Amino acid sequence: MPKKFEDFNNPRKKALAGMKQSISAELWDKNLNFLTQLRAKIAKHPVSHHPAIETLNNGEINKENLKRIHLEYRHAIVQTFTDALLMAQYQTKQLEPRLHAGAKMFPRCLLSLNIFDEFGFRPGTDKDGYYQGNPEYAHYPLFEDVLDDFGVTEEERRSYQPTEIAHQVREFLENSYKDYKAVSALLAVAEEEVILYSPPLRKATSAVGIAVEGGGYYHVHGVSEDETAEAADDDHEEDLWFILMQACTEEDYTYLENLCLEYCDLWEKFWDVQMENSKSILKQNLA
Repeated sequence: MPKKFEDFNNPRKKALAGMKQSISAELWDKNLNFLTQLRAKIAKHPVSHHPAIETLNNGEINKENLKRIHLEYRHAIVQTFTDALLMAQYQTKQLEPRLHAGAKMFPRCLLSLNIFDEFGFRPGTDKDGYYQGNPEYAHYPLFEDVLDDFGVTEEERRSYQPTEIAHQVREFLENSYKDYKAVSALLAVAEEEVILYSPPLRKATSAVGIAVEGGGYYHVHGVSEDETAEAADDDHEEDLWFILMQACTEEDYTYLENLCLEYCDLWEKFWDVQMENSKSILKQNLA
């Protein structure tokens, strides 16, 4: 009997419920317990308490060094983040045939909400009753606008040589694209990094005289409870962990934990290098 198209409310909740129902309650609970413990380890990792957070919050980095940090951050994660999301969405096909036919559509729906956000859509319809969105408000071009505000030319962007650690962070995520569980796990960690570092980067950018209020990249990055922004990175992170609750089995636990913590190690080194280089350049300028 054909389904009637009459219930389009709460797509996120429906996708979550569909994923939960696609595996046994026993496996869901085991995966939930594993991922809760993993998230606790990530929360205790040094990258989650890096001195860079306080340094950025206090506005202690000058404009030139902050411009370089943005170019580094661009290479490490901004340019490839939506690539990884789209690869995760594609690789949901790896759920079948282990799970029932159509089980991949629940996480695809959930990932779509993240992708719509990244691509400049927002909930609601436009004046013609169509989807509401603007590709100029996609997060990647919004980040490019920040570089414009820093005075970075197109030639500077093309010719910029990132540090080795920025390249390693980028490559680590790119190397996961063929593995649905791996890319989803690393995206969850990346969302946590965005939650931790976007507000400090916003404060640091404001401290050097660049407007960040009322719109732009930093207005759409952070947590949904932040009244100064239109951000939902915490929701997206939660969704990625839920995606893993459906996808992983006990055999994956050690691998996924090591993978996530290694990615955290790389991000810690990334911020170590950014702070070291900022101090080094500042000393050179003062000499």
